[in-house]
Amino acid sequence: MKIKAAVTHYQGQEFVFEEVELAEPKESEILVKMVACGICHTDAVARDQGLPVPLPAVFGHEGAGIVEKVGSAVQSFKPGDHVVLSFFSCGKCEACLSGYPYICDQYDQVNFTGVYKDNTKRLSQNGEKISTFFGQSSFATYAVSDERNAVKIDDDVDLALMGPLGCGIQTGAGAVFNKLRPKANSSLVVFGCGCVGLCAVMAAKVAGCGQIIGVDAVPSRLELAKELGATHVINGKEVNDIVAEIMKITGKGADYSIETTAVPALTSQALYCLKLLGTCVTVASTGEEEIPIKLQYALMGVGKTLVGCVEGESIPQVFIPQLVRLYKEGKFPIDKLVKFYSFEDINKAFEDSHNGVAIKPIIKF
Repeated sequence: MKIKAAVTHYQGQEFVFEEVELAEPKESEILVKMVACGICHTDAVARDQGLPVPLPAVFGHEGAGIVEKVGSAVQSFKPGDHVVLSFFSCGKCEACLSGYPYICDQYDQVNFTGVYKDNTKRLSQNGEKISTFFGQSSFATYAVSDERNAVKIDDDVDLALMGPLGCGIQTGAGAVFNKLRPKANSSLVVFGCGCVGLCAVMAAKVAGCGQIIGVDAVPSRLELAKELGATHVINGKEVNDIVAEIMKITGKGADYSIETTAVPALTSQALYCLKLLGTCVTVASTGEEEIPIKLQYALMGVGKTLVGCVEGESIPQVFIPQLVRLYKEGKFPIDKLVKFYSFEDINKAFEDSHNGVAIKPIIKF
């Protein structure tokens, strides 16, 4: 079928609206009519070839839509279901069978090399194959995804709001709920109050953290962090020594920190601000970076932990409905993070995201 998609033909190119051909879903796949798709930093990284996704490609990996057709082997979905699209996992490798689908053996292949699990592509244009992103390519009016990418959600919530649950929101929330699992009344510092960081703030409040400290350089984001649950905020442009300020607030240092920016200096600060035996989680997508730390004082000699966290260590089919429930209960107000754009304004949405005008842009079809 012919669909409209935002296509990237070369590194760093603005998205171009073009007609492309989308193949029929195979036996384990579903065809989804897209309603909306979140804009994520990872899309920009891939467009600019920080992630080596073969071009041309259609990006977009925080899709939300309505199932229109299902393959012959699909059992979890039927036409009319409301779904959020997330990352692919095979369900059969050791990691998946052990409950860790976010480090699936096929994670990199399907999410980043432009193909589906059978090593083929579903998008084409004038006979040329086009790469898929995250096994979905949701910057398009329709998408085909494996049923393992998809999560059925309640149909009484605004579907256009739900797409970012598939990546950015579950990354920030999952870093708290699934990875850190903070003790009640503990202290947690969030470096970077974008979408991922603010979702970590909201999760920390739900988890019962006593001190929640947001660090950023944009005053409006810090104000929103306080509205969403931060007990303290630090403007990095106004404070000479962020670590000293955190020590002043917490007394002995924080129990936990989450670094969302991929800025090496901030990762260093996220380690140094911890108390003995503290844990720092880094969630940002970045290229090769060197982190300036002294092992004796930052890690080994003080028993601290620096650990990565992929996709919030989420099992999407379990975790995303939990986040939807928290949203419906008023405990996870993700609507305060978003700004909607038309599909045709996708390049403006990316620009506003980069400039800090919008925390979580969402394009609507």
